Amino acid sequence: MVVVVALGAGIVFWRPALRWLAEYPDIGQPPVKAEAVLVLAGGWQGERILRAGELVRAGYAPYALVSSPTGWYGLPECEAAKGFAVKRGFPEEYFVCVPIQATSTREEAARIVPALRERKLRRVLLVTVSTHLRRAAALFREAAPEVEFTPVSAQPLHYESAQWWTTREGRKAIFMEWLKLITGPFGI
Repeated sequence: MVVVVALGAGIVFWRPALRWLAEYPDIGQPPVKAEAVLVLAGGWQGERILRAGELVRAGYAPYALVSSPTGWYGLPECEAAKGFAVKRGFPEEYFVCVPIQATSTREEAARIVPALRERKLRRVLLVTVSTHLRRAAALFREAAPEVEFTPVSAQPLHYESAQWWTTREGRKAIFMEWLKLITGPFGI
């Protein structure tokens, strides 16, 4: 009987359950006035840098700090991201590169926070892809509790969050983020 009920529930609720897997990490809020936008590294499709450009253009902040690890054949990520945004109509002066060395979001937070403190920033819009937002916001708030981080979602460009399971890129993104959500407390 339990198996029949479980199968019936699975048939009825599988789509909402799968949607929830993409919705849970997305704690994005509407943007508010801030002193800066902070764009996290990654997002090689450009969704993060373009969202930051939109926020600056709309007047939510005067500029965007762009996390810039060196990793692409020894090139700073920010330079590629800025070039991408400029080709799409955003002024180069919107973006300020923050060179760091980091291989995880936790390391990125530890390396970026000194730049926020140096600029005496108290209110920052934190921009990353929607599936990364919950974990990223928690790590940045832990690293800089004196800064008010407002998480702002950048929607993935290569899959639809509401139907992530229909594309390979969506399946990879959700699987990897959930793996990190589960193992993060163990420092993995």
